[in-house]
Amino acid sequence: MDQAAPVSAIAHLISLAIAPVFLLAGIGSILNVMAGRLARSVDRWRRLEDLYGKLAGAELAEATQELHILDRRMTVINLAISCCTASALFICLVVAILFVADLANFAFGRPIAWLFILAMLLLVAGLILFLYEVRLAMRSLRAHRDIMPHRRGD
Repeated sequence: MDQAAPVSAIAHLISLAIAPVFLLAGIGSILNVMAGRLARSVDRWRRLEDLYGKLAGAELAEATQELHILDRRMTVINLAISCCTASALFICLVVAILFVADLANFAFGRPIAWLFILAMLLLVAGLILFLYEVRLAMRSLRAHRDIMPHRRGD
């Protein structure tokens, strides 16, 4: 029995799976950054929540506004994480189906292509949501610039 053909076929499949694996590593890094942003928002939420009962007047209004912004940011980053995670799952399915389809001699070319397209669309959606969350954070920082003392020469 000739074992060279199946080994070379598997080696070819592994080489085809390398690009999606690098993509998975990149998505993992993106998810790490997003999870860090979510954690910082949650920490800030908790600090404000602890202070909330002690605030009054303008400080209370400012804290309430910041809590609303933090709530929006956490919702958006959570959606971004969900999209990127779903993208990674679909890429894993692409790799698994590549192996199963080749080893079982099934013609799964079209479903593999559609899964990959869906994975890329989810990744794009996740990155757009991430960009939106960053813009929300920057907008909230700009809102606090009016309380900063002006530098000389401005």
